[in-house]
Amino acid sequence: MEIREEGGALVLYKEGTPVGRCTLEDRSILEFRIDPRWRRKGYGSYLLKEALRRTGGFEPRQPSCHRAPLPAREEELAFWEKFGFQREGESLVRRRRPDLSGVELSHRLVKDLCPQPRLSIDATCGNGYDTEFLCGLGGEVIALDIQPRAVENTRRRLGKAGLSNARVMVEDHARLDRIAAPGTVDCVMFNFGWLPGGDHTLHSQLEKSLAALEKALDLLRPGGVLSAVLYSGQGIGSGEKEGILRYLERLPLTRYTVIVCRYANYKDTAPLPCIVLKKG
Repeated sequence: MEIREEGGALVLYKEGTPVGRCTLEDRSILEFRIDPRWRRKGYGSYLLKEALRRTGGFEPRQPSCHRAPLPAREEELAFWEKFGFQREGESLVRRRRPDLSGVELSHRLVKDLCPQPRLSIDATCGNGYDTEFLCGLGGEVIALDIQPRAVENTRRRLGKAGLSNARVMVEDHARLDRIAAPGTVDCVMFNFGWLPGGDHTLHSQLEKSLAALEKALDLLRPGGVLSAVLYSGQGIGSGEKEGILRYLERLPLTRYTVIVCRYANYKDTAPLPCIVLKKG
């Protein structure tokens, strides 16, 4: 099978023969047609999935809304409902709001608690998602990772986004005290675990992570925020997650407020966002 763009439409070919057509305008499907001889063989699903993919319908972090005309026959509604379309008036509508991931939740909390940082640190920059977020808040950003590949990925991401307010470097997060002076940082973010898309045998270790957290808290100015997303599961185990939780639970209430955001109806291995507020 092959999909070609022809005159503003996606045309599905089977062995050189056009068997389906989907005409799009932004996120509105104006026409969707499969040759009757090729129906009920998966070709309609293949074409609709590609139309949704190309217009952001499966973006993991972005909401979307797609529209399509009502099908000519009532029995065809089941096909559209399989992909999340519902009848609204005289058309079909697919509204998608992605789950609030642990990383997204940490971003929302940090943005609310630290809206105008002067200096922020992404202590585990990975592919640069947290770094890009911090750059968007403004101020100076320092991003580091022990893996050169992660640093290059982050630089590439910031370059594509046109962001220039970050210094990105290869460094161990356990040596954060070399990065900034105590009491000068507004926000420090950690995303523990492994590099997404990288070697899963390379991941953060409890001993170094605890050292990094302790130094990060020392770097924070009064009123500063620390965010840490913790992971567990196959390959990584649960030792780091449990050890960090024990450390956070022992932080003195006179100096810190600790918030652990557990997903009550998710598996125990779900990412666990934690927020630490340093008191004045």
